[in-house]
Amino acid sequence: MKTEQPKIWWRWLVVATSALAVALIPVPEGIKPESWMLFAIFIATIVGSIVQPLSGSAMVLLGVVATVLFGALEPKDALKGYSEPVVWLVLAAFFLSVGMIKTGLGRRIALLFVRAIGRKTIGLGYALVATDFVLASMIPSNGARNGGVILPIAVGVCETYDSRPDDGTAGKLGTFLMNLLYQCDVIICATFLTGQASNLIIAKLAADTAGVNLSYANWFAAAIVPSLLSLIAIPFLIYKFFPPEIKETPEAAKFANDELGKIGKVTRPEITMLAVLVAVVFLWTTKDYLHKYDTAIVALAGIGVLLFARVISWKDLMGEKNAWSVFIWYGGLVNMATFLGETGITKIFAERMSAMTTGMSWTIALAVLVLVYFYSHYFFASITAHVLAMFVPFLTVTIAVGAPAGLTVLLLAYFSNLNAGLTHYGTTPAPIYFGTGYVKQKNWWAIGFLASIINILIWSIAGLIWWKVLGWW
Repeated sequence: MKTEQPKIWWRWLVVATSALAVALIPVPEGIKPESWMLFAIFIATIVGSIVQPLSGSAMVLLGVVATVLFGALEPKDALKGYSEPVVWLVLAAFFLSVGMIKTGLGRRIALLFVRAIGRKTIGLGYALVATDFVLASMIPSNGARNGGVILPIAVGVCETYDSRPDDGTAGKLGTFLMNLLYQCDVIICATFLTGQASNLIIAKLAADTAGVNLSYANWFAAAIVPSLLSLIAIPFLIYKFFPPEIKETPEAAKFANDELGKIGKVTRPEITMLAVLVAVVFLWTTKDYLHKYDTAIVALAGIGVLLFARVISWKDLMGEKNAWSVFIWYGGLVNMATFLGETGITKIFAERMSAMTTGMSWTIALAVLVLVYFYSHYFFASITAHVLAMFVPFLTVTIAVGAPAGLTVLLLAYFSNLNAGLTHYGTTPAPIYFGTGYVKQKNWWAIGFLASIINILIWSIAGLIWWKVLGWW
């Protein structure tokens, strides 16, 4: 306890200092004092989510309470975020992942891919990446996909080839595989609206700020071409410059076949789970074409079917701590961000940043701003925290300098995911993969930086051309 206490107090000091640093600044003209106080609390909450004297969700809960205690919001406004459909959609998404893992459907899909194309090391990597790709189209929890389905199989195969993190054999297979899976995961996160939970927040912010509709179908259609190019280029980059010692993995296919034998035939819960997921994705995709039901209601209806069919139980849902933690996190932060957007503070920021880009064409200004946005993720341990702190201000600034709204939204939305590949704490699966011990931090950051350059080039060149074809700008 004696060694931990100073660390905790140091973190609280950082949080308090960040709040005071904002609160003591003279309130800008045209901004109400309570709005400025809300801004100070929001900044402190974001900082607290990064340095974490308590868990991120606990810091958000304290931030919600603080908005009322310091007069920034009325109680009904402070809690309003928990009625937002997007927050319930995130909760339902985590519940869907519970069913995927409990039934074993996700594991079966992964093993089928490994058995089919896992006889070579690069094929093994792509088999697990393909699993993530399929699951990401339905399951917005990248932590559940990777930690609950993909990583256990990857580790099992590594151990089959005697590649372990603590005996000098990590380079045989494990180092390559962990790097490959994580760097491809951030690309997959960018590919689908359901790639990771913060994408749903991005879509809401884009609609509220710029009037740009990022539906499930729109997001995927715009992402698929640069995504596939990145999913080809990044594994090649890692294989070329950080190759595994083992190039052939026939035992991986045998491992998968043996595991499928142990699992046995497809069960009724798996069939039901698959049917529900397909139906949910179909209804998400056809929203505004065949029906008007909100995506959150569609997801919750799917949960209802799974409960009715006894694929999952209410006890399963109540025991999903991560889901409820994220619910508290999202509801509070989304609400604060929404009210901040109505204060005029973002407008002031945009005007001052626009002044700094005076004389630049909108193309140069856009390039500079999105690069700053991308690499600022070195300072964030969460895509959500980064998005809520910087997405709206940077979107507002880039539109103010003349950049097309659709183009700006797409670049910021996709870069919000791709930049998570920079560090070993960029998003939830990062510490999961890094925690296996197969990859040293220096190696992780080197690959992350090289991958960032490739991804930026692909999404800024091929992406822009593709989006022009689609009419986004």
